[in-house]
Amino acid sequence: MTPGEPVLFVRDVTKRFGGLVAVDAVSFDVREHEVMGLIGPNGSGKSTTMNLISGALKATSGSIVLNGHELTRAKTFENARFGVSRTFQLVRILPGLSLSENVIAGGVFGHKRRWGREVTEFAESLLERVGLADKIGLSVDSLTYIDQKRLELARALAGEPEVLLLDEWLAGLNPTELRTGIDLIGSLRSEGRTIILVEHVMDAIRSLCDRCVVINSGRKIAEGTPVEVLSDAAVIRAYLGEG
Repeated sequence: MTPGEPVLFVRDVTKRFGGLVAVDAVSFDVREHEVMGLIGPNGSGKSTTMNLISGALKATSGSIVLNGHELTRAKTFENARFGVSRTFQLVRILPGLSLSENVIAGGVFGHKRRWGREVTEFAESLLERVGLADKIGLSVDSLTYIDQKRLELARALAGEPEVLLLDEWLAGLNPTELRTGIDLIGSLRSEGRTIILVEHVMDAIRSLCDRCVVINSGRKIAEGTPVEVLSDAAVIRAYLGEG
């Protein structure tokens, strides 16, 4: 689906932790129906940027606006209701709940909230959507790693977010699982989802992303298509060093 008009505006966002500047005056837009890659070396500020968008962290300065809603100072649950949903580098599922209940939590507290039978049926449809239909009756503890990631993704989708944040969702998967994961994200792209993807798997960046923003040492150093940014001299230096 062709990307539309910008829906998320990140403007001169800075995050300081004492004397450390983790994100330094970063700006970019995300368009509706776009998959945007947020890439850079380890420790460059990518996950901090995702935390700022989701509301897990508050920016020291700058502005983040989604469809007219100011996210910069809002509480995390408010950002979720405004339309931000996410997965995490380290999978976060609710071990005391069933698979369906894990997903229902996203539907009850997310952007488009559902209740009762409606949210239960919707949760089951999402479990089927991510490939867990045959495991609905299993305990969360019995899930494989990729199935835990699928469950977390289903929960993130349950609130029907305006922007879905995937923070290294493919990390830790074996080659077969990696192909399955890329195909699953690709199917979300085909549905017209708006996604920000933090990822180190360059095959995923090349095949999934319409556009990339590259961050190094907290600063944006490049922006463009995957082909453009991955051939940029500053990006190559950031990943490989001088010479």
